Amino acid sequence: MTTDGIQLRVDDVSLSFAGISALLYVTLEARQGEILAIIGPNGAGKTSMLNCINNFYRPDKGRIIFEGHDLTRMPAHRIAQLGIARTFQNIALYTGLSTLDNLMAARHIHMRAGFVQSLLYWGPAHREDVAHRQVVEEIIDFLEIEHIRKAIVGTLPYGLRKRVELGRALAMEPRLLLLDEPMTGMNQEEKEDMARFILDIHERHGKTILLIEHDMGLVMDIADRIVVLDFGLKIAEGTPGEIRHNEAVIRAYLGEEMTE
Repeated sequence: MTTDGIQLRVDDVSLSFAGISALLYVTLEARQGEILAIIGPNGAGKTSMLNCINNFYRPDKGRIIFEGHDLTRMPAHRIAQLGIARTFQNIALYTGLSTLDNLMAARHIHMRAGFVQSLLYWGPAHREDVAHRQVVEEIIDFLEIEHIRKAIVGTLPYGLRKRVELGRALAMEPRLLLLDEPMTGMNQEEKEDMARFILDIHERHGKTILLIEHDMGLVMDIADRIVVLDFGLKIAEGTPGEIRHNEAVIRAYLGEEMTE
């Protein structure tokens, strides 16, 4: 963490595919403990930005700094070890495994027992497994998914799979949580539950959250600040109140000024 409270800095990041710009000199900052939303129409570059932070895509230009570490040339597994976890627009779970096993799989970055110890399952390996299971059980309780802890993920309804994916990200114990459209495809009740979990993660545990979401009412309710992208360009940044009345954002995305 830097002394100015900025946890993540994206400096003049550009990304293109076959000569077509996905991001063009985008700059943004995420402050410790805030919910920063990234919004914009389809194709604006929102998911591309998260992919650059994870280094699933390597930017053509610019730098991404997380707590003093330059992520732009760092492998994805090392970025996860630094404390950045991610959910995906298209759910990326082990569909043949149970909810419990999916969450335990996310604990691998924190596992320290040696190979032989793990095979024999004694001493440090046993104690470590118990500690990891305790963390996972607390997440299961927090997300209210006790009733599906042993269920095979591929058999679950879409909304519950989204919740399991959030749990898997939390099992990595992130300091920065990247949420790519966590409420897409959900009904209103499921959206309200997910919003409650996100706010609890933010308020109780002080997690910094970078959120992509198309439900503007929800974004305006829970975000501290909003960045707006359009065709790979950042066209606005500010509080929900400022974005709600921003003429460039209204023209590019909202279509009409949102009421308070």
